[in-house]
Amino acid sequence: MTLASRILFLSLALMKLCACSDILMITLGGTKSHKIPFWELAGGLVNRGHNITFLNAFPADFVMPGLEEITPTNLVFFVRNFTNWDLVGARMRNELPVHPLDMIRYGYKSCEETLQDHETNDMLHIHKSFDLIILDGAFPECGLGFVKHYNAPFMYINTVAMYTGSLSLAGNPNPYSITPFLATSFTDNMKLHQRITNAVWYLAGNMLHAVMTKLMIQGILSKKFGYDMPPIYKMSSNVSFILQNSHPAVTYSKAYLPNVAEIACIHCKDPKPLPPELEDFVNGSGDAGFIYFSMGSSVKAFNMPEYFRRMLIRVFRQLPQRVLWKWEGEDMEDLPDNVKLGRWLPQQDLLGHPKIKAFVTHGGLLSMFETVYHGVPIVTLPVFCDHDANSAKSEADGYAIKLDLATINVESLLWAIKRIIHDPKYRIEVLRRQKVFRDQKETPLERAVFWTEYVLRNRGASYLQSPSRFLSASEYYMWDVALLSLLLTFLLYYSFLKPAFYGISRRICSIHSAKEEKVD
Repeated sequence: MTLASRILFLSLALMKLCACSDILMITLGGTKSHKIPFWELAGGLVNRGHNITFLNAFPADFVMPGLEEITPTNLVFFVRNFTNWDLVGARMRNELPVHPLDMIRYGYKSCEETLQDHETNDMLHIHKSFDLIILDGAFPECGLGFVKHYNAPFMYINTVAMYTGSLSLAGNPNPYSITPFLATSFTDNMKLHQRITNAVWYLAGNMLHAVMTKLMIQGILSKKFGYDMPPIYKMSSNVSFILQNSHPAVTYSKAYLPNVAEIACIHCKDPKPLPPELEDFVNGSGDAGFIYFSMGSSVKAFNMPEYFRRMLIRVFRQLPQRVLWKWEGEDMEDLPDNVKLGRWLPQQDLLGHPKIKAFVTHGGLLSMFETVYHGVPIVTLPVFCDHDANSAKSEADGYAIKLDLATINVESLLWAIKRIIHDPKYRIEVLRRQKVFRDQKETPLERAVFWTEYVLRNRGASYLQSPSRFLSASEYYMWDVALLSLLLTFLLYYSFLKPAFYGISRRICSIHSAKEEKVD
């Protein structure tokens, strides 16, 4: 190797070394699905030479060189206990699966438990600086304390597409007339009474969020990170960039500012061959094919009501298809021969298998992305959070049948599964959306990595931010201008126009009276 070659090699090596950044990721999301987009982005960034520290509530499933996962014990146990819920049973009783006040409690208690944990404090002591912090757009408030502590630019991964709070604070338009609240079954085509209800949901949600943020979390962060802690809402408005977990093919078409990029399906993969045991099972289904049933990571099988389990057994027993059922509970004595249980099943490999006929799901966002990515029609059984909004969108788009757990029975579920399999319009529509979904110039992961490094290269890229983020509602919607215009109109009328009209009318009346006198 010549001297010039050695110098070039050394220069390139130094450039690569200098390009490496230390990045902190934080999600306090209460279900494991919040973690998945972070994992995927972390993997993409590690491959580019960056070092990732990832704080979350779920112990690591694997080891990745360049990725350090921190799972504070206090947070892990709090989330585990908080989410030990009977969501399906509550929904079947037509009750709120999670009370709004419990969501407020989750926000400030998860923050409290995280900041009091010795693992968090060890991290704050060991890691003296980070070049960038990436927070979860759902419950990001506690993470803003770390932003203040490290004085670093920050981004969001908005893991819940239908949650608009973080987007709105950054100045993105969020008209209630076409943006359904995530806990409702509305779509972007609402009638008057639905728009009224939707607005009430938003106003009530914003009020509760303000109580949690200003009266609870603000104090927790000030106590931990100093009483010069800026107001949380003001800090959130200064987010450098938002990686939005959405795509018009699955969620809604929306107007975003330049510092927002859609990365839906960042975790989606082409199917791999199934393990031999599963492959033998699905191949044994013949031309009938198989159905995949999963209620996601938020609904634990061992918390399901027994009558719901028995109902599913009765339905599956009547199907000619084989059924793969994600089930974390004990083995069943009454399990039909055409049903196979699995604590963990390779969901994307199953959805991409040529013999799959339908997917019965809770309507979680990542599952919705995967079903469109792999082109499988679905039956949805929404439980809580954004499940209803996701399910309503998929049904309106024509590739899903949505059932209500409060009214579900053997006949309705059996009818829905048979119709989704035998009516070709559902598969035609999902394949059409699959084509649109996959028609992108780069992968969502490549897009996410590019914008993350863009923010790093440009030290926060503050020029992408909009001044609308600091406007009040009256300023943003120009209510103050409308009110001032109205006042000026009244002032002009009563000061000039009304006296003028009065004078003219009196003059006309006097002339008319004079003419009448002459006639007489």
